Amino acid sequence: MKTEILPECHLGVWEIAEDFDTLNSMVNLAAVEKTKLNSFKNISRKVEWLSVRALVKNMLGKDTEILYNSENKPFVRGNTHSISISHSNSLTAVLISKDKKVGIDLEFMSGKISKVADKFMNKKESVTSDPEMKKYHLYLHWCAKEALYKICDKQDINFRDGLTIAPFEPDDHGFMNGHVVNGNGEQDFELEYLHHDNYALVWCVK
Repeated sequence: MKTEILPECHLGVWEIAEDFDTLNSMVNLAAVEKTKLNSFKNISRKVEWLSVRALVKNMLGKDTEILYNSENKPFVRGNTHSISISHSNSLTAVLISKDKKVGIDLEFMSGKISKVADKFMNKKESVTSDPEMKKYHLYLHWCAKEALYKICDKQDINFRDGLTIAPFEPDDHGFMNGHVVNGNGEQDFELEYLHHDNYALVWCVK
């Protein structure tokens, strides 16, 4: 799946069905990228990493060199685009924009999240009482906070208390509002979300 959500801002989701050799043949890697790929010992990590390059090539129509800074935040060589990346289970998601900051998070919804909810939910936030929707609602909060964390460069943020998602009723597709407090002050964001198979997907653009 790929879609232009704003002018010059593209969202892509890739279901990893290919093996290492197939994905590797789909992209032309720069020397520094080959070194990075070879540094991964786990074949599934290599496949995941290659899927990002294949997806971005599919989205932009060309090979694009993606590097990482000291905070492990991805960036495009030459800073021609802002990029955010997420993986979970068999899906890879990328949000890329020429002129806006971006953040995205994708999570496969296993049954464990309620056990750790107090680690990331603060007292201003609320979750539906509907037992059928509770797990999904918790995952949307988690994904939203990850997306905000990424769009704010992963710096100087208390994940539970510095990121607050305003109350909302979860649906298959919708919007929510987030508030960030960090060393740079306070900022508000609108986030968009999607229920895709057994995944929660949230992204924001600013």
